[in-house]
Amino acid sequence: MDEDFEIDALEEYPTLVLVARFAKLIPRTDWFRYVGEPLEKEVVEKSRAYLDALGFPEATPAEVEDWQEAAASLETNDWNSPFWEVEQQLLSALSVEITETLDPQLLEMVLAHVTSVASEYVGEGVMAAAERWGMEDEELLKAAIGEGVQACYQAALVIAAGVGDDHPFALKYQLYETGWWPLGVMGNSFNIF
Repeated sequence: MDEDFEIDALEEYPTLVLVARFAKLIPRTDWFRYVGEPLEKEVVEKSRAYLDALGFPEATPAEVEDWQEAAASLETNDWNSPFWEVEQQLLSALSVEITETLDPQLLEMVLAHVTSVASEYVGEGVMAAAERWGMEDEELLKAAIGEGVQACYQAALVIAAGVGDDHPFALKYQLYETGWWPLGVMGNSFNIF
């Protein structure tokens, strides 16, 4: 999207202007920069805030040490788990809320732009991390890129809906901003690579 289009087409939708600004921040994120490194205090604190907002206060952040462990963690993800179901319910609720107040076609175009930008920069971050580690598993790299792009999409929905920074998807995006990869809740562990 060019600047003139953003100003003209989005002017009547202030939250979409904010989404367009958010897309400009995506390239400045250290995507996957610190995967495999010991979790810093800030990451643990952000993780706890995310888990509390999501409704999993009993889960604890767990450090994933390498790509193999990350792959194993993803393979054991149960897509019908309470964690997955909560995220799907949040996504559905945001989607319904947004379509009641915003032009769906314009929203779709803005979200497509966010996804496009995210694909490029998340992909670059994943590839750089993989190169540092000498990791060549294409399926795992695609999964990492996909999850990072999804986090951008979810954060953009939060912004478009005009809900607060304490929404679980906003908090999840903040975890990606720290340079780690939040893999999900399995049992009472919130795995972070």
